[in-house]
Amino acid sequence: MTSAYLMWLLFIAAYDFRQRRVPNWLVLAGASLALAALATGTGPIGQDWTAALLGAGLAFGFLLLFYALRVMGAGDVKFAGALGLWVGLSALPCIWLIGSLLAGLHAALGLALRRWPIAPRLSLVLFGPLSPAQGQPSPARARFIPYAAYLSMAAAVWMVWGRQS
Repeated sequence: MTSAYLMWLLFIAAYDFRQRRVPNWLVLAGASLALAALATGTGPIGQDWTAALLGAGLAFGFLLLFYALRVMGAGDVKFAGALGLWVGLSALPCIWLIGSLLAGLHAALGLALRRWPIAPRLSLVLFGPLSPAQGQPSPARARFIPYAAYLSMAAAVWMVWGRQS
């Protein structure tokens, strides 16, 4: 199941980077695979049901606060819940820290590129089109940081280097 987990993370990252959204079918596929791995005892890190459900609930609930503040998309919140099923409660702080640092670097790069447009094509690729009138992100692309992608990258990094064998 480790390969299914890593493949799911890859699909989430690719989709979120490209479309700036996380589709429900992809979140449900990951959650279903996580539940199947828990039921068969073949999960990549071997946590129990309690740790997995606590991880899912904590991840979903914590990021739901950011969704309520309109600083995060609903797909990011749902993805975090599904990710919590895979990694459980103990891995979440490390994954959140790595993912948030990556997202923070993305935001800092975005601010630098918008302030000093030395690479307008790179800015367009990373952050979407700007509306010509206000110089602000267009409403369809207002969410410019693909947080689920960075969480999935952090989860993959943690899976390979961070967990104890």
